[in-house]
Amino acid sequence: MRVYVPLTLSGLAEAYKTGELGAGPLLAYAVTPALREWYLSDDIEELEYAALNRAALASLRLLAADAGAARRRVVVAVDVADGAAVADPDRALDPSALGEVRVTGTVRLAKAAAVHVDSDDAEEDVTAAADALKAADAGDDDAQFVVDGAEDHELLWYATQEIPNLAGLGG
Repeated sequence: MRVYVPLTLSGLAEAYKTGELGAGPLLAYAVTPALREWYLSDDIEELEYAALNRAALASLRLLAADAGAARRRVVVAVDVADGAAVADPDRALDPSALGEVRVTGTVRLAKAAAVHVDSDDAEEDVTAAADALKAADAGDDDAQFVVDGAEDHELLWYATQEIPNLAGLGG
């Protein structure tokens, strides 16, 4: 099963150093029954893209909580065993939890299929979105517009061999 793990660049650097994304339960996003129902599509690529975008929003939340983190959203696509990622049935209908899963056990970075990261030109909009997130969550429409501005930037695809350069660790 493919899951999308939200991180920051510093979190990616740490994962590279330790060789793991973390020990479970680890927050990730995947194509869940609730996400399928919400998105109203049977196209697996569209559904995976929706899960990736949910993880990108979770990465933005990590940035909002860490003022020192570089202002680029990071999502690691990882393949885990079927059954290792489970949606919380109590949150299945919560719109903020669409696609959210908990991954049990340790998730090795070696299982990563790819890394998705904002380009440098997204930093200004991502910074503004991270700053506006709290107000957007409180219902401020103008702040939500700013948060949505970050989503206008597509995350770029990187091979796992590029992680050291992405994380500022050299090649």
